[in-house]
Amino acid sequence: MTITPLNHRKNNISTKLFVLSCVAMCCLAPSLGYASSGFYDPNSGSSANSAAGGLAATEKEFDGGKITLGSTGQTVTLFRNEGGRPVNIKGIKLYPSSTVSAEISLNDCSGQPLPGGAECPIVVQVKGLQTGSWRVEMLIQHDGRSQLTTTTLKGDVAAGSSDNQNVLSDVEAIPNDIDFGSLSSSQPLIKSVILRNVTAKPLVISSVTINTSSQSGYRLDHDCKGLNPSQACLATITWAPQQEGKADGILIIQHSGSSKVASIPITGEFTPDSTEAATIFPSAVPGRGLLVSSQEEIDFESGLENEASISLSLVNVGDADLTLSNIELSGTDNGLSVLSKGCQEGTVLRPIEACPLTLRWVPVREGAIFDDLQIVHSGARGILVVPIRGDADRAISKDSQAIVERNGVVRNKYRKADSLSGFTITSHSTKSAIISGPGGSRIIKHDVPVVLGGVEWKATIKATGIEFKNGADKINLLFDRSLSSNTSTTGDDGE
Repeated sequence: MTITPLNHRKNNISTKLFVLSCVAMCCLAPSLGYASSGFYDPNSGSSANSAAGGLAATEKEFDGGKITLGSTGQTVTLFRNEGGRPVNIKGIKLYPSSTVSAEISLNDCSGQPLPGGAECPIVVQVKGLQTGSWRVEMLIQHDGRSQLTTTTLKGDVAAGSSDNQNVLSDVEAIPNDIDFGSLSSSQPLIKSVILRNVTAKPLVISSVTINTSSQSGYRLDHDCKGLNPSQACLATITWAPQQEGKADGILIIQHSGSSKVASIPITGEFTPDSTEAATIFPSAVPGRGLLVSSQEEIDFESGLENEASISLSLVNVGDADLTLSNIELSGTDNGLSVLSKGCQEGTVLRPIEACPLTLRWVPVREGAIFDDLQIVHSGARGILVVPIRGDADRAISKDSQAIVERNGVVRNKYRKADSLSGFTITSHSTKSAIISGPGGSRIIKHDVPVVLGGVEWKATIKATGIEFKNGADKINLLFDRSLSSNTSTTGDDGE
């Protein structure tokens, strides 16, 4: 019988236990692996992370390349759903460096769930604000396992060949210069400029002013106070030049951004046209009446030996009502008169409406006549002046004209005041006087009726001249014309 040492026996036992342990582990291994896979979808064939669903960028960093200072570039980023169930995008945030501004111009990942294994693009618009390297961090929130997905866009901002500025303002101006061009009329011009926040942070507009001379004629109106990212406001500039020549200036915008200030040049030149004589009829003005005449000149022609009348039409060719406020002749003592029928003071003419106006000329002396008809109205320009021309071979006496009565009332064809036109006092005493006028001289006696101009007057000799009275009408002829006016009328002229 062989006796085995105790130590050798212990080693054999340990060896047998180790072998049994290995066999047990090898036998149990398949069953343990099968139990572990039972917690996931066996058809997916993916890991635990994939089965739970996850959104990942196709690249860790996207190369945006070079962007010219002041210009805008587009960078396309791709994202893939590496899970087995759809993923919903909850939000996307961009964090650009100070050298650029960034915003999303296209997002095909939001709006509907992204199925497992599908890809979607997100396009980021990047604008260069300062030369140097640029970087934009993108953070996406979703309902996948990781809840957040990040990626990076990077590139460089390069200065343009003709650009000598290294920094652009945080406020973008559209347009970037304001040119009023050359102005020849006195009508003010208005232009607008849009101010837009091109950064990812809110900006406070502290002031918007125009720096120019006091005679340039620029006026600014705006309501720009605070701008959120990508928000814009409108400013308007009115130019009403006050003197001839160039009128340059600068629109200055002060804000809370990194550049603190933005400027826009303003240019314009006023070259007024040479002044021309006004035409008889003005141009039409929207919303105003426009009075025109059927004749540009009233011509009685030459060789006149009897009284004559000419009628014309006054027409409102504007697009609003107008009122005739005054109708009168420029001259006096020439035998011209305006009949009271037709167009009168206070007449209202609607658009395309007309009224007749009649002028009568009874020459009080031989020779040519130069007068004007003045019509004051509420339309464009406010007054219409029509020249009156004519030539008489002799003076026409009005003493022999008929007196027309209707129902006991004298109805003359012209105003009574016109019947004494052309008469002057050549001799004066307490009881009689001599007047001279159309048809020669006449002796006037105190309180003795006399017919002048087809009207019967009661004459009263006064210290200052002669008073002629007919009903409620009184006309005074003054003797000393160097110290007083020709005639003065009281009462109602009537017809």
